[in-house]
Amino acid sequence: MKTEERSDSSRPAEEPAAPAGRAGHRPDLVAAGVGALLVAVACGVGWAWQRSNGELQAQWPPLLASWNPHVGPGTPAALTVAAAVVAYGPALADRLPWRRLLLTAWATALAWIFSLALIEGWYRGIARRLTTKHEYLRVIERFDDIPAALRGFTDHIVVGPPGNWPAHVAGHPPGATLTFVWLDRIGLGGGAWAGVFCIVLGASGVAAVLIAVRALAGERLARRAAPFLALAPFAVWTGTSADGYFAGVAAWSIALLAVAATRRSLLAACASGLLFGWTCYLSYGLPLIALPLAAVLLITRTTRPVLPFLTAALTVPLAFTLTGFAWWEAYPLLVERYYQGAGGVRPYAYWVWGNLAAATLAVGLATAAGLRRTLTATPSAALGALHPRRPAPTAEAALTLLVLAALLALLAADLSGMSKAETERIWQPFYFWLLPATALLPVRGRRGWLGAQAGVALLVNHLVWTGW
Repeated sequence: MKTEERSDSSRPAEEPAAPAGRAGHRPDLVAAGVGALLVAVACGVGWAWQRSNGELQAQWPPLLASWNPHVGPGTPAALTVAAAVVAYGPALADRLPWRRLLLTAWATALAWIFSLALIEGWYRGIARRLTTKHEYLRVIERFDDIPAALRGFTDHIVVGPPGNWPAHVAGHPPGATLTFVWLDRIGLGGGAWAGVFCIVLGASGVAAVLIAVRALAGERLARRAAPFLALAPFAVWTGTSADGYFAGVAAWSIALLAVAATRRSLLAACASGLLFGWTCYLSYGLPLIALPLAAVLLITRTTRPVLPFLTAALTVPLAFTLTGFAWWEAYPLLVERYYQGAGGVRPYAYWVWGNLAAATLAVGLATAAGLRRTLTATPSAALGALHPRRPAPTAEAALTLLVLAALLALLAADLSGMSKAETERIWQPFYFWLLPATALLPVRGRRGWLGAQAGVALLVNHLVWTGW
């Protein structure tokens, strides 16, 4: 199958070889070592801090987890998937026809997430996760009258009035809860269906990221990133929370905007806007996805999709507002609720950098090495993108800008103080866009880096019991 050719001038040129000027492995190993050191320091300091006064509100910081070495039914499958991707993933990513590669990457991500979740067993690892006292499924019956529930939603965010929402319902706009209400309405009620839904949508984000990277930075870099996306360490948390679903929706919004910008597709622009609007009603922190979306427009140097994108995006807040829920009124109440709970106890002085250690575990050491290359390339990529008379960015520069936008969104969430702990789960929508940095790593060492990625996920999943 031949690679599709496009005449659109916004499409960057393909690179015939590995990114020039960065062939040395030693700086990559140093970057990975710095990431490992950050994790080690966060574990040591966090353990001592938590033991001294309990302020961190996490038993095994920087993760929300407890020490629990174990194996389970999913262990053989997880080891098999990891070994197969390390052994065959790079070669298959290079030679499979593009559409088959997308399906294979999605299927591999599904197998990886399911096998990791099943290390805890079907009930504990999947079916029970979204049914605990903090979760969305505990309030399904309170949405029998959806308009009435939306009109009174903000009345139950803050702890105090009777019937305040569980933590995750109060901590998110009602789009998250409505998803599970609608699943229940169509006969897919219960924790098992909810868990499978989140896993399938979360895994689909792999295909979305590949489509976006191909559209913006060329097929060669997309293929290099594919095995790393399929074997992402944060799959440990994609199978245990609704944040995997949020990440999938956000990823498709960015991918569709990339398609709209490079292929002049009105339908893709509208679909992207609609998904972005929905993303903002899944999590209060996800308007930050606007940064990667803006990067798409910067890379392609076009504003053509903006009007249909915004028109479609605004339909979501309009619908919610007319039904009775006002996002801007709910958010200050969420902040109050956040500080009523663990957010008011957890010290910013630890979590502002401890979050980054958790993120390092979630994206893996290969991504840390790839981010070093991204940051090295940032000055020239930024200058080229912002200079109106420069040619369209090269493939490497385009990928650098996309990854950098996601990194800036993550840092903004970190500095806000509204993400103290649990970021290994919460920041999945940003992690998806950091992993393509692995495409900048030399081809020769891909299997070693993939092994390191798998090792992080397997160790975490087998050594600790992750929260939520």
